[in-house]
Amino acid sequence: MTPRIPTAHRPVRRNLILAVAAAVLAVPLVTVPAEAAPAQPRTGFEISNGARWTSQPEEQSFLATVDRGSDRVSVDRIGTTKQGRPLQLVRIGNHRPSADTMLLICSQHGNEPSGREACLTTIRDLAYAQDRSTRAFLSRTNVLVVPTANPDGRAANTRGNSDGVDINRDHIALQTAEARAMAAVIRDRKPDVIYDLHEYGATPPYYDKDLFVLWPRNLNASDRVHGESQTLAEGYVRPTAKEAGYSSGLYGIWTDPVTGDPIKQTAGDGQERILRNTSGIKHAVGLLIESRVDALTDAEKADPALNSRRRVNSQLAALEGLFTFTDERRGRIEAATAASRAAGFKDRGPIYLGGADNESPQAGQVLQDPPCGYRLTKAQFDDIKDELALHGVTSRPDGGGAYVPLRQSARNLIPLLLDERATYHLTNGQADTTC
Repeated sequence: MTPRIPTAHRPVRRNLILAVAAAVLAVPLVTVPAEAAPAQPRTGFEISNGARWTSQPEEQSFLATVDRGSDRVSVDRIGTTKQGRPLQLVRIGNHRPSADTMLLICSQHGNEPSGREACLTTIRDLAYAQDRSTRAFLSRTNVLVVPTANPDGRAANTRGNSDGVDINRDHIALQTAEARAMAAVIRDRKPDVIYDLHEYGATPPYYDKDLFVLWPRNLNASDRVHGESQTLAEGYVRPTAKEAGYSSGLYGIWTDPVTGDPIKQTAGDGQERILRNTSGIKHAVGLLIESRVDALTDAEKADPALNSRRRVNSQLAALEGLFTFTDERRGRIEAATAASRAAGFKDRGPIYLGGADNESPQAGQVLQDPPCGYRLTKAQFDDIKDELALHGVTSRPDGGGAYVPLRQSARNLIPLLLDERATYHLTNGQADTTC
């Protein structure tokens, strides 16, 4: 049975929503001291009461103001898009090495803006909150936010980036500036939790919840990371959304509108190149969240701002569950992610080239006795050495090329990159079975 959230233990996210957002977001609020209010910026979305999305210049001004106004925030440029827009990482907290680290990735798809708006206001609310529970939370948690993971796509209102590439299908190949920047953050910051905010188009009556969620399904995620990810979804995010008045379900699964039984799966598989799955393989508790784009009522059809506010509100409700989960289960999260990172050095167990937690791998997709490592020619290594480094994969010189041992933290990822049988491999490494 998944745990319920005790009402008394749910102050953190609610205390983050400032009074300045009350008219726009209509969620439970705690007002900060009056003298702090004038320094707190508002997004373009808030200023317009949801009539338009925050523009890129407005975002830059907003983040600069928050950075100047709060000593617990820093904003860094982690990359640049093809069209010259900044990829930014916002860090919130005391940045203690012993603290847990949470990473929010907002709006990888540029035409899915509600997650970005929720992330921007959350950054501000964390930056300025003075209540004891939030301050205590930030003393033990490093919150990292990529507020706009696809700036070029957001500017053009397109799913892909300026080259038309779906960034959320590039977390193995790392061919886009956007995915490379995220990979570097994951490698260097080693987040314990990665939360990926998206939106979806409904298919009534089989697929039309306010929110859909899904954890890493890839079988190479450790059992404990997988378990905590499911608990985040089923024990925290979905119940919190329900309390806020939002329906929820599992992403990619059509259900019978009467019985609730699953009918078919249309998305949400275990492919490793999707951030939701990459997160689990890279030792982080992960969750995908999807808010419903389509208008729910005649009122929303008549007033697009009402539709936009509902989409952002539902994302904020889901974030409340995330913050509560991180606060209440930090010991279990730390144990799960630490064990996952250490497991590769033991160099034991099968590695999966296919399948998912709800789909058995096909014949030939399980390496029951994985090789000791992979040898790369000089040309192969030169071609992918940057990607290996971004993935945090270590290697050593081997003749004119390189040798990539499996005995390292990235063990379960390496065959997905180098084995010719893996669907999205970068090159055909020569398997070494002499160990």
